[in-house]
Amino acid sequence: MNNYIQTYFPELTAVQYEQLHQLILLYEEWNQKINLVSRKDIENLELHHIVHSLSISKVFTFPQASKVLDVGTGGGLPGLPLAIVFPEVSFTLVDSIAKKIGVVDDIIARLGLKNVLAKTARVENISGKYDFIVSRAVINLPDFEILTRPLLRRSKYNFMNNGVIYLKGGDFENELDALSLKYALYPLSDYFKEEFFQTKKMVYLY
Repeated sequence: MNNYIQTYFPELTAVQYEQLHQLILLYEEWNQKINLVSRKDIENLELHHIVHSLSISKVFTFPQASKVLDVGTGGGLPGLPLAIVFPEVSFTLVDSIAKKIGVVDDIIARLGLKNVLAKTARVENISGKYDFIVSRAVINLPDFEILTRPLLRRSKYNFMNNGVIYLKGGDFENELDALSLKYALYPLSDYFKEEFFQTKKMVYLY
């Protein structure tokens, strides 16, 4: 049960471990009906998807009562694992595919998560302001920056600047050069030893 999660996140509570374990089981159940995760990758669900999502918590601790927006969440990644780890933080998960948001709603209900709201929407049509915006590489970084900047609450600062936290793999130096916000880069290989993370990075735009 959750060997990678317990190894890399030993600070979590027994309740959080159990919720994350149940989350994995629900993804396995739903993936037989809807392709949330590549069929070939379902056996790597814990490492490639849950741990990858939780990598954000290795660098960032969202302050209590922060508002976090997960753009292009798909079946709820990285938002659902993060919502389990940060129960005092408010998460809004959005995706343009209603079928996937239906799955997210079902998982939220079955896990009893009180700090998550799921919406079927395109990012261009979202209103409101958020302290942090998270995503797992839905489009190229400069385009994502342009789409999400209006949604960032710029006037409020926690212990760090509000900003965008983007999980991305491969070589994207040219995308970094095109950004207008400041950024910091965190190679995930600094935190995880598995080969999967060798080319994965976290980008923080602020």
